[in-house]
Amino acid sequence: MVEHSTSTPYVSVMDQYGYQIGKAIGHGSYGTVYEAYFSKQKSMVAIKIISKKKASEDYLTKFLPREIQVMKSLRHKYVISFYQAIETTSRHYIIMELAPSGDVLEWIQKSGACSEALAGKWFSQLTLGIAYLHGKGIVHRDLKLENLLLDKRENIKISDFGFSKMVAPQTQPPPTPSYRMMSCFSHLSQTYCGSFAYACPEILLGLPYNPFLSDTWSMGVILYTLVVAHLPFDDTNLKKLLRETQKEVNFPSHVQINDEIKPTRHWTTRVTQISRKGGIAS
Repeated sequence: MVEHSTSTPYVSVMDQYGYQIGKAIGHGSYGTVYEAYFSKQKSMVAIKIISKKKASEDYLTKFLPREIQVMKSLRHKYVISFYQAIETTSRHYIIMELAPSGDVLEWIQKSGACSEALAGKWFSQLTLGIAYLHGKGIVHRDLKLENLLLDKRENIKISDFGFSKMVAPQTQPPPTPSYRMMSCFSHLSQTYCGSFAYACPEILLGLPYNPFLSDTWSMGVILYTLVVAHLPFDDTNLKKLLRETQKEVNFPSHVQINDEIKPTRHWTTRVTQISRKGGIAS
């Protein structure tokens, strides 16, 4: 059982529901994630605690309800599970599955580049999880290494649905998965989401973008980083980042990379076309 300090400000509320707060395991803009012991089921969970005082009105009224709605609809072995949402006058509590092995970013920072076998395993799990989301008409829009958690067997758990949304087809389609997905693919988003280093060229250029394909771009950045142990693009300078996304991705000469991992020339041509559309000089 996890012990907690009597100074923790969430003890009384959480105790009422059977949760005993433990150590903090993550921090965000508006809240903190703690591990906790759920006495009713004798199991460990993660609790995201969001302060209404710290959070923006837009987040509380738009993004947080959307995040909870999306998470409630998800059941997949490579997606973090949602258990319960609790609201008080001052805070929101989101109770989720605990991923005790940290996240993929921490793993790479500690151990370096993945072997091709491990990168293949994790990328396959990521792909299956995203295929599940996209098949339900859900886009993540903030895929990055720190949002890929690891369970006790070091399997991927896609997490943090703060920027996710359900994309409804514009017209009622026939009840076939392929038709629903094609209808969803016609949707364009305009809200900037995610991190510069993982963002597709359309987002960097301020253009309307397809959020499904944006997720796919972020997956490519993740795969590169898994096998190289650093990001493919320098995100410290936006103009430099825009130039780099127009060029073919370079792989370090000292790292042996299977050609099947590398992007195709078709991908490079598409990026160049997008950049010229946005009026950015090569």
